Amino acid sequence: MSTPLAFDGACDCHIHVYEDGYPLAASATFTPPPAPASAYRDVQRALGLSRAIVVQPTGYGFDNRCTLAAIAQLGEGARGIAVVPPDVGDDELQRLHDAGVRGVRFMMLPGGVMPWDALADMSARIAPLGWNINLQLDGHTLPQHEAMLARLPSKLVIDHLGKFLAPVTAQSDGFASLCRLLDGPRCWVKLSAPYESSREGAPAYGDVAWLVRDLSTRYPDRGLWASNWPHPNVRPLPEDARLLDWALQLLDGDEVRRRVFVDNPAEVYGF
Repeated sequence: MSTPLAFDGACDCHIHVYEDGYPLAASATFTPPPAPASAYRDVQRALGLSRAIVVQPTGYGFDNRCTLAAIAQLGEGARGIAVVPPDVGDDELQRLHDAGVRGVRFMMLPGGVMPWDALADMSARIAPLGWNINLQLDGHTLPQHEAMLARLPSKLVIDHLGKFLAPVTAQSDGFASLCRLLDGPRCWVKLSAPYESSREGAPAYGDVAWLVRDLSTRYPDRGLWASNWPHPNVRPLPEDARLLDWALQLLDGDEVRRRVFVDNPAEVYGF
């Protein structure tokens, strides 16, 4: 099976949009090239996707205006993940919900602006809205936070295969922690961005390909696919069609593929 996808309602669960006219926050760690929603439309058509989740870039901090504009431009098939301060008002959360936001991003690597001690309270506040905590961290640190994450009342989505920043094996404590979270009732993982963890690199990403096979086989109802377009700060720039084909080849059959691309995103993001 290869691109473009033939599944109606297939979703890209993690993209970023950068547009001229929106200033970067002081916490930004790099200056991104323009990546407008109109350019992503071309990618979406080429890959056979009809839904997308616009994730607030770290570079914009708490200023969600670019992300909200992208959701509006991409239309009915778009939802978003925002970054909000811990003391955000309920009226603002409702405004974001009405604009298509379905989660709050916690980036626990350089550039992130939300602290660990705000995560549990934020989860409790967004759970009634059906939102998720979108968590990015080094997967090897999961055991330090597992107990708290397992108690969260909201959905939890873990980015990019766990984003293990050092080599990972099936015997690694971080991988075991990830699996225990997926054994629970409210956790999903993105089967995406292998270049974030792989030492071997393209095209096979052989040292992390096993994660897609293992996680999608053990947890077919908990996997999500994402392009991570426009691949912020990644060089050389990967080809979106090749990344999609890489994932498709590792997923075992059309039933699992449909869950990962259509059914699971619909449940998590409320399509």
